[in-house]
Amino acid sequence: MEQRPPSPRRALGPWLLMLPLLLAARAPRASDMPALWPQPLSVRISPRQLHLAPENFFITYGPTSTAGPSCSLLEEAFRRYYDYIFGFYKWHHGLANIHTGTELKQLLVTVVLDSECDLFPSISSDESYHLVVNGSMAVLKANRVWGVLRGLETFSQLIYQDSYGTFTINESNIIDSPRFPHRGILIDTARHYLPVKTILKTLDAMAFNKFNVLHWHMVDDESFPFQSITFPELSNKGSYPFSHVYTPNDIRMVTQYARLRGIRVIPEFDTPGHTQSWGKGQKDLLTPCYNGQKKTGTFGPVNPAQDTTYDFLSKFFREISKVFPDQFIHLGGDEVEFKCWASNPEIRNFMVQKGFGTDFKKLQSFYVQKLLETISTTNKSSIVWQEVFDDGGKLQPGTVVEVWKSENYPMEQQRVTQAGFPVILAAPWYLDLISYGQDWRKYYVVEPLDFPGTEEQKKLIIGGEACLWGEYVDATNLTPRLWPRASAVGERLWSNKEVKDIFDAYDRLRRHRCRMVRRGIAAEPLFTGYCEHENKMQ
Repeated sequence: MEQRPPSPRRALGPWLLMLPLLLAARAPRASDMPALWPQPLSVRISPRQLHLAPENFFITYGPTSTAGPSCSLLEEAFRRYYDYIFGFYKWHHGLANIHTGTELKQLLVTVVLDSECDLFPSISSDESYHLVVNGSMAVLKANRVWGVLRGLETFSQLIYQDSYGTFTINESNIIDSPRFPHRGILIDTARHYLPVKTILKTLDAMAFNKFNVLHWHMVDDESFPFQSITFPELSNKGSYPFSHVYTPNDIRMVTQYARLRGIRVIPEFDTPGHTQSWGKGQKDLLTPCYNGQKKTGTFGPVNPAQDTTYDFLSKFFREISKVFPDQFIHLGGDEVEFKCWASNPEIRNFMVQKGFGTDFKKLQSFYVQKLLETISTTNKSSIVWQEVFDDGGKLQPGTVVEVWKSENYPMEQQRVTQAGFPVILAAPWYLDLISYGQDWRKYYVVEPLDFPGTEEQKKLIIGGEACLWGEYVDATNLTPRLWPRASAVGERLWSNKEVKDIFDAYDRLRRHRCRMVRRGIAAEPLFTGYCEHENKMQ
């Protein structure tokens, strides 16, 4: 007698009996739940859970979106974030797909206004967004593509895996926008060359933390790694090995990669000090130093008494303005050593002719004013270090002053804003100053607007930067020194002033650090412990 196959109900019998226990075992633990970083402006998360199946989930455009499939920036972002959500975990099948409740199948993205899809981001870019996760569909709305990029990052952070591997998200309603428009990371490629791939990895991590400015301190005394087409000898003679230069193609790669992540690239070419490497490839640019009546064979800052200096600077910065698309160029102006100028008879005679007497700060201000006028002819705006303001330089309206000296920086903010100039705050966030322990905490508790001044003055604080100078940093240790310490600065510049609970921040940042590690960022631990899914990071 032929044996009949068991009915599907009988075959599944044991599993059906076990299903309530399995589902109960899969209740989310606190470590599974989303750790949003930086904390959004307004967050409402429901206990109701939705499930996602990677093979059934899609990111696409809403019917009224001004951006569509022709927007390569968003198309690339959709692909990238799908990988961030699903690609860094092992997909589980079978029991992982046994769940009750609603499955989230779509994220609909709508850009409301002119998308700005083909533009580079700017200081005025709109990064606001509204994200609603409800039922089988999530909706992300933003005025511009830049808000979509920030909303995609938040959406990706909402998704977690339970212990059986099911991708889960809670119904949510998030309204978000940044507190400050300038949220920067400074890297230094003069003290040590950083390979392009290291810079690109830094841009990835910046996007994970909603930073939007890469301040590229490209050249300094030690080396000149920028390959100028107009003045090729600058890098030919001023760089480390010739392989340690950034070609025009390298810079295009970095600026385009950054644009796709909503990040601006602001180059810094610091003068008149910090320019020893410039003098190797540009004759007569630097000031010869004297001992009495004799030249010492050494050189000081850029020579401000020569017409050839300004002719060179005009041509050089005209090239820079074409290579870097951002509206700002950082001109430096810090730590100018006056001793060599004082030793040089040509400089002293020039100062007498100009009526400067022996006040070398007036000479420095003369130089900076000429340079600022040069930059304005390229339709660019300027950023300078605080010494330019402190030493009485005549700044053009709108020149941004970066405050970096740690001594009583709130009073410096007060003075600069009282004079009507915008400020970038860097003083409390020098990440190259390493200390044992959880120094991210001291970065986190900074309040950028905690200085005496009117509301109008405080509106002139446009943001801040986490600075990692390169004397002891190269590609081997850049990433772990930056992250997650810089993340603390990122939340301070993005989130509301009221977001300051250090214990809540520790819990979220610990899990955010693990998420960065899963995404390929070698972020160092905050303290003892381990990461969930750690075996999947190998």
